[in-house]
Amino acid sequence: MKTKTSAAKKPRIGWRDKSFYAICYTITIILTITVLYPILYIIAASFSSASALMSGKVWIFPVEFTTVGYEAILKYKDVWIGYRNTIFYTVTGTFLNVCITMCCAYPLARKTLIGRSKIMFLFTFTMLFGGGMVPSYILVRSLHMKDTIWAMLIPGAMSVYNMIVARTFIQNNIPDEILESTKIDGCSDTNFFFSMVLPLSKAIIAVLALWYAVGHWNAYFNAFLYLSDKELYPLQIFLRDILINNQLSSDMDDPEAVAQRRTIQMLLKYSLIVVSTAPLFTFYPFVQKYFVKGVMIGSVKG
Repeated sequence: MKTKTSAAKKPRIGWRDKSFYAICYTITIILTITVLYPILYIIAASFSSASALMSGKVWIFPVEFTTVGYEAILKYKDVWIGYRNTIFYTVTGTFLNVCITMCCAYPLARKTLIGRSKIMFLFTFTMLFGGGMVPSYILVRSLHMKDTIWAMLIPGAMSVYNMIVARTFIQNNIPDEILESTKIDGCSDTNFFFSMVLPLSKAIIAVLALWYAVGHWNAYFNAFLYLSDKELYPLQIFLRDILINNQLSSDMDDPEAVAQRRTIQMLLKYSLIVVSTAPLFTFYPFVQKYFVKGVMIGSVKG
């Protein structure tokens, strides 16, 4: 005879657990809406007419669909120069930043490094005290990096905070026993770094790449300070010029010109935000799965 096995009973969830889950879901939904709604509103506003914006008709979807703001931006030929330069600064700068950060984090994660605590003190000291803007400008000019691409890449080539996160990740996830076993097989430190450390650090590398890429894409002050050649300007400088050039002038007497300028100015505010952030939104999903893992593991211990 076949015996029927009763299915295991699911544990009952008490009213306290249900209340806790309900509170967690409610808070999560509220935070999601709080973060998502401004993004949707900006996108909808960039495709809506100025009259709909001024009357408050725009909420989530575009009202009186128009692309006047984007047309005004695309007619500005220097935008394409800014895109080209910003993409170059972001790709090249991020690659340089990640290489320097990992090459610095790995030896500092090794307990056998002589003077490791003193070196870490020097790095940490720079997080609290800096020379300031004027000495930095004099240094860049003395090194003949002014009006060159290196002024956007070399200053701030490594973030000490990011290096500490990467060092902590390596300490917590790559034990010394792996190094000892590879040394028995004749593996050098260089081979161990490229063949073991880097492949096992994909999560933190993705996080570092995202952090550095966002910083390079939004870089504005260094370009404003060190660059005077228009061919080297990043996108943010050109977007600023577009917004300033379309601001209302106090000596304009033509009501139609004033109304037209006001319309373009209002649409430009939202269109510029979309144009400047759209590439980052397309890049983030590719590193999202590594982001939470890298940040949490890399910041558990100091």
